Amino acid sequence: MITTSKICGITNQEILNFIINHPMPPKFIGFICNYKKSPRYLNIEKLRKLINVEKKSCKFVAVLVKPNIEILEKIKDLNFDYYQIYDCNPDETKLIKKKYNKKIISAFTIEDFKDVEKFKLYKNISDIYLFDSKGYEKSESFNHSLLKNIQFDKEVMIAGNIQFDDNLENFAEIADIIDISGGLETSGIKDISKIEIFLNKVNELKT
Repeated sequence: MITTSKICGITNQEILNFIINHPMPPKFIGFICNYKKSPRYLNIEKLRKLINVEKKSCKFVAVLVKPNIEILEKIKDLNFDYYQIYDCNPDETKLIKKKYNKKIISAFTIEDFKDVEKFKLYKNISDIYLFDSKGYEKSESFNHSLLKNIQFDKEVMIAGNIQFDDNLENFAEIADIIDISGGLETSGIKDISKIEIFLNKVNELKT
């Protein structure tokens, strides 16, 4: 059952303020911290300035692709609640969680069912499982039905080319949290009108 959402790839103060102060805000807001291939990547100076705000009811998520010590040390005192980690094995993820005392969203990129089953290796580490496509920086899709009929022991977040006007009921059987980024953009920029429609759709689904 969809209970909330995550809006990812925020780069703009106006958009961030709109989301935080929305009457039906997402629980999670994500920021691209070290993946330079993404057009939504922020260097440490921009990141520090952008997220130095009152979060209200939202949780801030540092999106990290195989992070090294350098980036982890740079962001350790920033205003983050969760680290969303791609491409780290269970031992690496466990060390990051212990050292930096953050909740962990373990991100899995999916091509087939074998990729889905990797979540079992992280069950004692993760706080949330995220299932995404192999081309995550391009907002590509994957076969979401691969998640059906699996008994998960954590909340499940799904991404992968989800659009602001999709029928979110299609995901209700497989996920708790919708993760959306490119689907809220027009010409590569977050679009307030699309964000408004999406947040209202999530709220309607909850109620």
